[in-house]
Amino acid sequence: MQNSNKLLQSIGIPFTALLSVIFGLLLVSFPIGIYVFFETDIGGDINYEFPLTHLDLFEGTELYQTPFDVSIGDAFVVLWVFYLVLFVIAILGPKKDFLKALAPIISFGKYDARLNYMIGITKWFSILILISALINFVQEGMGFDIVPPLTDNDLVQFFYVSLAPLIEEFGFRLILLGIPLFALYSNKSSTKYFVKCLWMPDNLNIIDPKKALFLIIFVGVLFGFAHIAFGDSWSDGKFAQATASGIILGWVYLRYGFIASLLIHWATNYFIFSYANFISQINAISIEDAFSHSLMSTLEILLLIAGVFSICILFINKFYSKKESALKV
Repeated sequence: MQNSNKLLQSIGIPFTALLSVIFGLLLVSFPIGIYVFFETDIGGDINYEFPLTHLDLFEGTELYQTPFDVSIGDAFVVLWVFYLVLFVIAILGPKKDFLKALAPIISFGKYDARLNYMIGITKWFSILILISALINFVQEGMGFDIVPPLTDNDLVQFFYVSLAPLIEEFGFRLILLGIPLFALYSNKSSTKYFVKCLWMPDNLNIIDPKKALFLIIFVGVLFGFAHIAFGDSWSDGKFAQATASGIILGWVYLRYGFIASLLIHWATNYFIFSYANFISQINAISIEDAFSHSLMSTLEILLLIAGVFSICILFINKFYSKKESALKV
């Protein structure tokens, strides 16, 4: 066991440093995103005063093109504040604040992500980026490119990618995953307990996780299909990547709750696009070219390294915990 402790300690310090840097980058994305949205000409011929009901999102409804006095800037601020509140909650809870939860990782290389949301968010966000990058690498080698939906305006695109995590996590995690999990494993029927379990499925008494895992995979596949099923969707190459992401988000939701899965999804959208749009504006280049910029490449490398460390620690802890259990028997 001494060997395992030394190994975990040697990994713990750089791993903690990586998580701290990722946390800092996530935090800084809040002012960057609000600056890009309101203080740049990202939208070209439109700006944050563009009426919300004029978006294609409402096309085909009675609201489309109606004189409703709410702009996309108003809606973006509401989203921004909502995510910021959740971010602060993630820093402080549910049981320990972020800094206190980091201490055992530095000392022992061990952690319990259920003590603090942000630990689980930074760890699983880096794992999700690593898995997505590997899938993208394999698919490109096979000739399958991942092509995003075409958008006419970068400001509208930034608004959509900021809105998407809330809508998709509500639909795929709370509705399609949370409610069936409650029906399968709940031993109570009160409204308070129902809401509590939707927020944190770990409150359910899940003794046999096989049905839960099957449900997570099934919803993950639906999540992947939803990204390619509609007219203006991603190319077919997105299916495998989105499915893997959906399964990871489902697992995070089961283990750490809605706030963790939502903020990881937020990070894959708002966080990444806030930096990309910022680079696009200060360098006067397209958003497509911004994703190839050296700063974005550095961010990706940082997340990939953190993902490798996260997976290594997961496997090491799993291996030695099984070994320790076998010795006790």
